[in-house]
Amino acid sequence: MEQIFDSYAVGEAWDEMILPDGNPREHCAELHKVMSEMSRAEFEERCAERDRSFLDRGVTFSLSGEERPFPLDPVPRIISAAEWAVIEAGVVQRVRTLELFLEDVYGKGQVIGDGIIPRNLVFNSSLYKRQAFGISPPNGVRIHVAGIDVVRDQWGELRVLEDNVRTPSGVSYVLENRRAMTRIFPELLSSRPVRQVEDYPRHLLDALRSAAPVRAGSAPVVVVLTPGIHNSAYFEHSFLARRMGVELVEGRDLVCRNNVVYMRTTGGERRVDVVYRRVDDDFLDPVFFREDSVIGCPGILNAARAGNVTIASAVGNGVADDKLTYTYVPDLIRYYLGEEPVLKNVTTYRPEDPDQLNHILARLGELVVKPVNASGGYGIVIGPQSRETELAIAAENLRARPRDFIVQELVTLSTAPTMAGSKFEPRHIDLRPFAVNSGDRIHVLPGGLTRVAMRPGSLIVNSSQGGGSKDTWVASEEICSAEPSAEHPISEAHFPGLDQAPPPHHGAIEIEVAQMQQQQQLRLAPACDGGRRC
Repeated sequence: MEQIFDSYAVGEAWDEMILPDGNPREHCAELHKVMSEMSRAEFEERCAERDRSFLDRGVTFSLSGEERPFPLDPVPRIISAAEWAVIEAGVVQRVRTLELFLEDVYGKGQVIGDGIIPRNLVFNSSLYKRQAFGISPPNGVRIHVAGIDVVRDQWGELRVLEDNVRTPSGVSYVLENRRAMTRIFPELLSSRPVRQVEDYPRHLLDALRSAAPVRAGSAPVVVVLTPGIHNSAYFEHSFLARRMGVELVEGRDLVCRNNVVYMRTTGGERRVDVVYRRVDDDFLDPVFFREDSVIGCPGILNAARAGNVTIASAVGNGVADDKLTYTYVPDLIRYYLGEEPVLKNVTTYRPEDPDQLNHILARLGELVVKPVNASGGYGIVIGPQSRETELAIAAENLRARPRDFIVQELVTLSTAPTMAGSKFEPRHIDLRPFAVNSGDRIHVLPGGLTRVAMRPGSLIVNSSQGGGSKDTWVASEEICSAEPSAEHPISEAHFPGLDQAPPPHHGAIEIEVAQMQQQQQLRLAPACDGGRRC
């Protein structure tokens, strides 16, 4: 009888599950065996049950105005405990760094004075909000939730593709994917121990409560602010509010009076301490930003400045995930933490530099052009997949507005077996781990959201562009000394001056992570296929 993986052919890219010789990777062997024992008809029926379950529970995503079940591929992605420790440490390191960067640029600006980043990077960014200058959050946290996009390059090395520290979405699908896989494919999960993800809402609520202004005699009141039911991520907004046991509100449900925010309820107005907003900066407060916005709360920024409410995540965080800032993050890690990056960036060029611009224009058909302020996969020009007219327009834009773009080497995202019709084919994937910052601890959700480019050969994994997802399993049976828990303490901020060297990088965890990185490279490099990824 033909097994479901028999016709699977590994492409040129690094495959997360199958080796070039057709055998499964060691940490995927048990899963491969269990799945191979299923008949194709049985497998397809379980997938149909998955779709019915998602529709019944309202787990949908709006694409081109149509509500459809969020695409969950039935083949999970497995990450070993040792590799997850590297990812986790790298995510925590970047969140700590970007927190210090935001504190600096909305305060003393020492990173600019010390020449680590140019002044125009910050003040010419449309994502830098001068209205937020000088606002000091009650517990010092600006990045309450982060989503750090991680990919694997052609040598099997993990790299950060971009940082998301404003309103990263997708965590609700992580939890619903696990729920669906547990129900539809229970024998897959029983084939090996997997770390749980169900406690994420508790960690998020704890972080939000920890960020609340101190108010005597009252427990913090937290709300989730949504743009409304027509937002493509509305399911996530309502899901998180429900799981945390807090109110889901729209702008019209809030009122700001005397620099205090209140929520309108059937029992009268109730004071609000923390607003976990899923509304962009420009629409959050019509007093300071877009005056035509009807989805925000007038005066909320004044309330935050007065210390009477916490906006999570903070207004102005976008300057930290501006794609031009991304190119400086390795330098910022060295500057603020005195450490080397655990996870490297993708090789990236800055068109603002005339020499780099000339290099870019000479190789434009080989590279990837990205707008610095765009998200969701919009505006990207992938050189080898673009027509001459598209490349000509991209070249013109780069010459006219170099600050508005970064350019990256094209490298193929790793692939994983993905159901395509009645068979499995390789599809490109990435990973978005989610980190929650409570001020003294950073909790990284084990696994995060693996996004899948559902179209053959596509490198765009974003849900808004038709991408899907996989349940991400972090193996829990392996013992790894760098992973005592998913929480990491935050050390005190360090701002080295021009005459002061950074502190030495000799922590036990850091040494172990470096050793694991070296072992990872030795283990993975021989199987390189020389593919490319974006």
